Amino acid sequence: MQGSVLVVGGSAGGIASAVAVKRHYPDADVVLVRKEEQVLVPCGIPYIFGTLGAPENNLIPDGILTQNGVQLIVDEVTSLDFSGKAVKTAGGRELKFDKLILATGSQPLVPPIPGADLENVFVVKKDVAYLKQIQERLKEAKQVVIIGGGFIGLEMADEFRKTGCKVTVVEVLPHCLYQVFDEELCKKVEEELTKVGVEIRTSTKVRAIEGDKKVERVLLENGDHLPADMVILAIGVRPNVALAQEAGLKIGERGGIWVDRYMRTSQKDVFAVGDCAEKFDFLTGIPSPLRLASIATAEGRIAGANVFRLRRENRGTIGVFSTKVADVAVGMAGYSEQRAKSEGIDFVVGKAETVNRHPGGMPGVAPLKVTLIFKRRTGALIGGQVCCGESVGELVNVIAAMIQYGAKADEIAVFQMGTHPALTASPLAYPLVNAAELALKQF
Repeated sequence: MQGSVLVVGGSAGGIASAVAVKRHYPDADVVLVRKEEQVLVPCGIPYIFGTLGAPENNLIPDGILTQNGVQLIVDEVTSLDFSGKAVKTAGGRELKFDKLILATGSQPLVPPIPGADLENVFVVKKDVAYLKQIQERLKEAKQVVIIGGGFIGLEMADEFRKTGCKVTVVEVLPHCLYQVFDEELCKKVEEELTKVGVEIRTSTKVRAIEGDKKVERVLLENGDHLPADMVILAIGVRPNVALAQEAGLKIGERGGIWVDRYMRTSQKDVFAVGDCAEKFDFLTGIPSPLRLASIATAEGRIAGANVFRLRRENRGTIGVFSTKVADVAVGMAGYSEQRAKSEGIDFVVGKAETVNRHPGGMPGVAPLKVTLIFKRRTGALIGGQVCCGESVGELVNVIAAMIQYGAKADEIAVFQMGTHPALTASPLAYPLVNAAELALKQF
């Protein structure tokens, strides 16, 4: 018998951790405790309001735990006792452990904007009842303002506009998605949303949310008023580290629980994964602000493998993103050009354009553009962006794998791909290969 492993938190990181423990240590007694009756698919939350139709259609089934031999307890952990190797819960339980994995996630950021506490002002919570409330209020809404032009904000804008209401996105940066993509793709996304009726206000700061008990309008820094009977605050999240702090765990520079490359915290036999854990950049090693479900699951697989014996190392966060709004899909892995410049990296860019089917007359054809970024000195791939067909999601995953395993421009130029007329670009014009070839001319 390996011993007992207790996982606190039941979203992506917690689930991946618990399952990984059972896969690597089948004899271990694994218990996952979470406070939620139902667990939402984090990235699916915007689609509850249109495509999926209800929070119940966006749930992670508990079977993923039970089928892997993980015991599930629905209760809230209220304190951690490291010396006694136990946790206490709101339901009066005391749960013992040999190893502990914290996966307590994150909480929505609420900016210090006057009026943020008015009725019909919502954040984006991973809470079924709360999201149902938004859904009900949305039925009566005619004017919705979304503060924050990141992925969640834009995806919610796209879903909300399908209900017939007027949607305005307010973003303080020069472009929506500007923290991830270069300007060209940011503009493409903004143009597509504008075409379907979403108003985009960039380089714009919100001064106040106004109304008598219930929101009526949003006051912008330039003095403009935007009528609003609903406001969504979608400006990001912060690590949920209250339990960890109370128990004396070390907190990192970015506010997450400090962890080493094996996901171990400052306390022996205690690990942390997901949004609550500190991140560091794959390329530079500096602390990273990224919080993604895909990162959480990778960290969970590392921690789960390492609880009784060190087997896996976290090499850092690459950052892999994709989204689709209106009829355009975009994806990104690693560094953008603007990020590479800000880091002082001497780099080379290769760009290739084609279509996602071959020949171009095939049904479902769409433009496909790939941008790859390489270090000039070594030729190593450090980033890539893709637009505009639905295949971008898997293409950026391929780019991320190439970054993770140190692929160089010469190696990508002879990458052996599988192609099919109805599924991919032509092998003669395959954009990953051609972008690498064009970059090689500049070395």
